[in-house]
Amino acid sequence: MSEQQTWSNPVRARLQAGLPAFGVTITVVSVEAAAHAATLGFDFLWIEMEHSPITLETLRLMVLATRGLPAAVFARVPVVALWTAKRMLDQGVSGVIFPFVNSPEKAAEASAACRYPPTGKRGSGAGAAVRTWPVPGNYYDSADCEVMTICVVEEASALDHIDAIAAAPGVDALFIGTSDLSFSLGLRGKQGDPELETPEQVRTFMEQGFLLFQLPTEIGLMELGARQLLEPLGISGIPPAKRALS
Repeated sequence: MSEQQTWSNPVRARLQAGLPAFGVTITVVSVEAAAHAATLGFDFLWIEMEHSPITLETLRLMVLATRGLPAAVFARVPVVALWTAKRMLDQGVSGVIFPFVNSPEKAAEASAACRYPPTGKRGSGAGAAVRTWPVPGNYYDSADCEVMTICVVEEASALDHIDAIAAAPGVDALFIGTSDLSFSLGLRGKQGDPELETPEQVRTFMEQGFLLFQLPTEIGLMELGARQLLEPLGISGIPPAKRALS
């Protein structure tokens, strides 16, 4: 690739074309699992840095291991903050997912964390990211254009500001965190409640106009595959209630 060539974030390109984008959730500290997942047809890897033990070092290795593979690498940060976003971006990810964005001010803070001045507040020490970015010699301009800022709406208070959150400059997509939203609404995980209007099937979500999807974790896919293979043979795994060591 010459310096004159450009690169477009594949997830943004799909969303702009009105096409769905599907991300597999990576929660285990396995570079090989992430690299293999990036070849299976998913549009992006959702590297879970809020609810998993994955570290910055592992995230960097996942970026290195997936260079040139079809799936983009996104990371969900623990909080909306400049310092946590910049650490993910400096490892070379092409998207940051921010949890609990409940106001347009937080959405603007998330956007600023993903862009360099004068538009944003990101620091320039992205040596590792520069070395693995798809556009050689043009990281800063390319990253400003192509890094995706995704805001997760998962609190009842955010619903009162949803239009302003979506309109915040630099926010590329909103993601509805149905589980935490259910807790915020007092439903404690009951995602099928009519008040949430969150059908389980992806196709139903797509019919409602949703385009950005977080699919199960690698552990969830392992369980799904095992059931499909073993249940027809009359074999079942250990019931969930008995899996923990006593």
